[in-house]
Amino acid sequence: MGTSHDKYSIENTDYTVGQDNVQKWGFDVHNPVFGISAGLILLFLIATLISDAATAKAFLDGLKWDIIAMFDALFMWSGNIFVVFCLGLAISPWGKIRIGGTEAKAEHSTLSWLAMLFAAGMGIGLMFWGVAEPAAYFTGSYFTPLGVEANTPEAASMALGATMYHWGLHPWAIYGVVALSLAFFAYNKGLPLSIRSVFYPILGDRTWGWPGHIIDILAVLATLFGLATSLGLGAQQASAGIGHVFGIDAGIGLQILVIIGVTLLAIVSVVRGLEGGVKLLSNINMIIAILLLFFVAAVVAAVALGTIPQTIGAYVKNIIPLSNPHGRPDTEWLQGWTVFYWAWWISWSPFVGMFIARVSKGRTVREFVTAVLLIPTAVTVIWMSVYGGIAIDQIQNGIGSLGTEGVLATELAMFQMFEAIPMGTILSLIAIVLILVFFITSSDSGSLVIDSITAGGKIDAPVPQRIFWASVEGAIAAALLWIGGTEAIQALQAGAISTGLPFTFVLLAMCVSLLMGMRTEMTK
Repeated sequence: MGTSHDKYSIENTDYTVGQDNVQKWGFDVHNPVFGISAGLILLFLIATLISDAATAKAFLDGLKWDIIAMFDALFMWSGNIFVVFCLGLAISPWGKIRIGGTEAKAEHSTLSWLAMLFAAGMGIGLMFWGVAEPAAYFTGSYFTPLGVEANTPEAASMALGATMYHWGLHPWAIYGVVALSLAFFAYNKGLPLSIRSVFYPILGDRTWGWPGHIIDILAVLATLFGLATSLGLGAQQASAGIGHVFGIDAGIGLQILVIIGVTLLAIVSVVRGLEGGVKLLSNINMIIAILLLFFVAAVVAAVALGTIPQTIGAYVKNIIPLSNPHGRPDTEWLQGWTVFYWAWWISWSPFVGMFIARVSKGRTVREFVTAVLLIPTAVTVIWMSVYGGIAIDQIQNGIGSLGTEGVLATELAMFQMFEAIPMGTILSLIAIVLILVFFITSSDSGSLVIDSITAGGKIDAPVPQRIFWASVEGAIAAALLWIGGTEAIQALQAGAISTGLPFTFVLLAMCVSLLMGMRTEMTK
């Protein structure tokens, strides 16, 4: 272990990708990561089947809120560190390092690359929260950011700035730390594309033993439960939209049909692989999303376009006050919204980070940080300004059901906004299609990530293995909805968010390990 920190130990480790794998029944899996992960998931499903969803939700919710209340400052300062760390790398001499080596070429066009990382990162979240979150902050339905008075011009500006804060630099920096660390150690140092590889400069050859197994198993569980939660929540939003437009029951039956349909299409996508599946769907996603955004902005141009400068100004003005966890007048809002989000992004970071790493070979660190932090933030400013600005305008002026009744349900908020503008039904139909395609890309990209971790870092797992994980994601989401409905999905979400605490320490350690690795690259 004495040489585990020098530059030769990384390149000269005896470990080869897949050396601990077992090939059987068409699978190529890492022993014991696959077996333990699958076993724990099975135990979870059995426990869910025999327990009361309300009891499970109460327990996991209690755990989640205890973690958020006790560690709010840790989450907040960690988020700030990740932003400074990523931006610092971009402007440092290390920004010139090319992922994959000096001769590496980009494997995907810039537009396709951006589309894939955006679709995997938070595309579906923007659909779900683009209207509901600014509306909630403006009306103070669950407190207001920095304690501003609800339903005032100041609240309107703060609602847009705070929403942008939650979907801007900080979450993408969290993803960026994981993605850059994984990409560097996989493509520049030749280590397996797996979370454990990042810690080789710290752990040495213990990385391939139980410390590494535990890191990878935690990553599999966080990824799978996070994806299953999103599938469940997304099925509820898509079903709510279908019910709203067509006047049919949006109950459990329709939600499970949506999950089955999304899962079947995700299986087709993962069988086709990265190029023929995820990349194609991500490009389709972004085309539909941009067309929908531009159309909505054009129809309500006076409101939508006028809100963009307001959102940028509010984000810049309030980013430091919103980033400070101490002495706040809005502790309930801080913990219920910001810290909740930070824990959620961190729990999702193994999945999104690994997927971004997989498609980012050939980019310099500077290009990478610009694309992963700044471009998605710029797109999100426009998205949140248009949707949030129109929503707040409707509430202020009593327009449509959003303005007269408020947000009836989070999953319905966007459809309420659409019904009060021209061609609202057509917009709602397009939005439903977009929600479903975003879910398919989340499911198939997540399956590819879990495949890689449970295959010992191999990038191309066998087809039966890809089908297995895509099916398991859908099965968990459907089973939870069928057994316990919304309460079961919320219990799973609370469990996934609770994994954000240990992963916060993992990400902080990643920053140290990445600097150690990059230092060896610069001295070659």
